[in-house]
Amino acid sequence: MVAVVSTTAYLGIDARGVEVQCQITPGVPRFVVVGLPDKAVGESRERVRAAIAAIGLSLPPKVITVNLSPADLPKEGSHYDLPIALALLGAMGVIDAETLASYVVVGELGLDGRVAASPGVLLAAIHAGSAGLGLICPAAQGPEAAWAGNVEVIGAPDLLSLLNHFRGHALLAPPVPGEVEMPVRSADLRQVKGQETAKRALEIAAAGAHNLMMSGPPGAGKSLMAACMPGILPDLTPAEALEVSMIASVAGNLEGGRLIRARPFRSPHHSASMPALVGGGLRVRPGEVSLAHLGVLFLDELPEFQRGVLDSLRQPLETGEVSVARANAHVTFPARVQLVAAMNPCRCGYLGDPALACSRAPRCAADYQAKLSGPLLDRIDLHVEVQAVSAADVKHRSVLDYQKLARFNKPTLEPRSILSH
Repeated sequence: MVAVVSTTAYLGIDARGVEVQCQITPGVPRFVVVGLPDKAVGESRERVRAAIAAIGLSLPPKVITVNLSPADLPKEGSHYDLPIALALLGAMGVIDAETLASYVVVGELGLDGRVAASPGVLLAAIHAGSAGLGLICPAAQGPEAAWAGNVEVIGAPDLLSLLNHFRGHALLAPPVPGEVEMPVRSADLRQVKGQETAKRALEIAAAGAHNLMMSGPPGAGKSLMAACMPGILPDLTPAEALEVSMIASVAGNLEGGRLIRARPFRSPHHSASMPALVGGGLRVRPGEVSLAHLGVLFLDELPEFQRGVLDSLRQPLETGEVSVARANAHVTFPARVQLVAAMNPCRCGYLGDPALACSRAPRCAADYQAKLSGPLLDRIDLHVEVQAVSAADVKHRSVLDYQKLARFNKPTLEPRSILSH
């Protein structure tokens, strides 16, 4: 007898259907998993063996063969543990194999039989709904899967509870969708003193979805203004929120089943590698440019990034997606981002300041800015020079802020006394 359980393989933000086929035949006892499994899938044999022993069962002393079909599709991740265990229990006759045929199963198993969270549950739920099937997933990710819509979701805390559910002894309650993560305005343009030209450029960039470059000395407020960009962008639509949440689900960043409604803001360090920025790696995962999809990607100290890493952004900024090609896989991630970059005019940062500029000016500025390629700069629509904020401007702004506050509250101190403190 062959028991079959459906699960998924993740390629980018696409979920491909995978059949877990289990057969038990006479012979020298062994447990074999075939079908291009990676190291994590190969190790599932020991986790499944221990989890089944934890519920009081033992594997039959026969040949256990598990095939992951299609066999030419690479299988990566620990979410194959639960479908392999259920297929094995179906082949043993512990659970009805026909009942399992109505569900897509994902989840990692612990040695004590607990079902642990695994990335990509939201994608698996959407795939199950499109195929007209239900979903069995970890209980901790049931609220995440419930966002997929009209899909029967069974959130299993452990393997024993799942078996009792199918036997009718103790039914598991269906999960409810998680909370909506409302946008949090952490930075506001009202915090920026002066810089009217730069703030105007920021508003134009937000209104027209333009990429923006800010160049100026240290302490001029470039990073603060970049952090204000998500606050002046419109909130995500429900369809956009689902798309952003799918990427976060694949990356394993969707916590508590919350649907993301805030515009992403990613600010990687300038030491980031190419796979970290555009995606890839041994197990292909979305990079910073995809995690910032439909949001803002802020690159501070732009010339300090490796030139090859920066040039890898040229295609995503042009096409709105990242294509990661490997010998055994070709994965595409969405990457429609708004790039905001900041840089100093030269290495010392004080070009044009007679008191602070280094002795190599203006040669140092030419060498520093030459680290940026022309094609990358061509994809940045707005370039604005950010000047240092003067003490007079800060004082003037503080007085104006006090006068606005005084309209609503009776002042107890004069503006001059506030500034003296």
